[in-house]
Amino acid sequence: MPPLPITGRDLTIDNVIEVARGRRQVQLDDGAAARMRASRAVIERLVDEGATVYGVTTGFGDLADVRIEPSQTAELQRNLVRSHAAGVGEPLPDDVVRAMLVLRANALAVGLSGVRVDIVELLVDMLNASVHPLVPSRGSLGASGDLAPLAHIAMVLIGEGEATVDGAGPGPGMEALDRAGLRPVTLGAKEGLALLNGTQLMAAIGALAHHDAMRLALSADVIGAMSLEAMLGTAAAFASELVAARPHPGQVASAEHLRELLAGSEIGASHAETDHRVQDAYSLRCMPQVHGAARDVLAELERVLRVEINAVTDNPLVFASGEVISGGNFHGEPLALALDYATLAVAELASISERRTARLVDAHLSGLPAFLAERPGIESGLMIAHYTAAALVNELQTLTHPSSVDTIPTSANQEDHVSMGATSALHLREAIDRAEQVLAIEALCAAQGLDFRAPLRPGAGVGVAHAMVRSRVPHLDTDRSPAPDIAAVRDLVHSGELLAHG
Repeated sequence: MPPLPITGRDLTIDNVIEVARGRRQVQLDDGAAARMRASRAVIERLVDEGATVYGVTTGFGDLADVRIEPSQTAELQRNLVRSHAAGVGEPLPDDVVRAMLVLRANALAVGLSGVRVDIVELLVDMLNASVHPLVPSRGSLGASGDLAPLAHIAMVLIGEGEATVDGAGPGPGMEALDRAGLRPVTLGAKEGLALLNGTQLMAAIGALAHHDAMRLALSADVIGAMSLEAMLGTAAAFASELVAARPHPGQVASAEHLRELLAGSEIGASHAETDHRVQDAYSLRCMPQVHGAARDVLAELERVLRVEINAVTDNPLVFASGEVISGGNFHGEPLALALDYATLAVAELASISERRTARLVDAHLSGLPAFLAERPGIESGLMIAHYTAAALVNELQTLTHPSSVDTIPTSANQEDHVSMGATSALHLREAIDRAEQVLAIEALCAAQGLDFRAPLRPGAGVGVAHAMVRSRVPHLDTDRSPAPDIAAVRDLVHSGELLAHG
């Protein structure tokens, strides 16, 4: 794959995934470099003229009225980076850090930040050499952007902080640069501020989470279809004419997916002409409505991300006209609201999944052996696997508290309303992790239920998913620890392999 051009204009979520997880190489676009040089010339002229410009010739936040002399410019920017590297908590994983690096490079490449080309070139070189700053996960308020996490990245650019190189480390940032054959930069006017101001933590986690959550929503259809077949449910509620009467895009797409998965089912045909069941419980019958609503929420997150990952979110902005305008593009509210909404959607995918699992293990509702055991009573089967799903759903319910409704004023009340979008992003990551495990438990139970329906075959798509689970986890013929089985099926869900049904 050729290097990804960093243009400041055309980055996609898929590009972020390619760089963050696929280690795709990147390079700065010539046009972007030209715009950056023009923007930088404005800053240098203003410094030479002694103009008053926030963060360039003044202090920061509530110290914006403190005048900074040109001779103090480098010290000002270096001190800014050092003082703001106040993160705590476990380090962010490499894919998140790489996503932050490419998003920060892309934002600066728009050419409205007033930084030298050298800054973006070093970010690009760090990505290509797999130099990954150690970035603590906590400390951002989501306005003025993700200051503390981005400061930990900027520390490595100036030869400080900590980093890993191609998976080795962590160690001192300067040593990491040396091992990669790179040299740190000395920050000039505004450059420290430009590196710190921005929404790149929120957007990075959001882009990766959107990718994972969409895969989860599609997997929910597959696993739900497995459960429907195992419990002799009907596909009538997924009819195209029925869902078209309420044509939410996600609902229509989910119903179509379910029909494809169930096509040609011998299990469905075996009870289609009987009065077995007029209509199923909501957790089966309403899959298009619930799964589809989650898809629509994720579509809104995608819309917000498409704008954000090609936006300029530092402050102030430097225009070719020579104007330098202070504003609030760093405020994470658009992302915070969308991320909170997405967390609710992911939690709902898990909630309805747990209800299907509860039915699968309940012999009174499923028509299957109690707790899906071969010898109920002497064996507990998958009884406690359902308990685990219920515990995870309870945890998800606590994660859905919207962080964006909270604000704590900072910087002597200058920053008196913040988005808390970084917390929203972290909660979404956690929610996806828990939901993947809940859906894995359902898939494990549904596969066991389908075993009991043999020799009747499910729909072709369901059959492929069932075979995929069985390629990793054998039939539960006697009690064993379900934990390794849950982990194995969770890997199928997380990797997207469970979606390989043609």
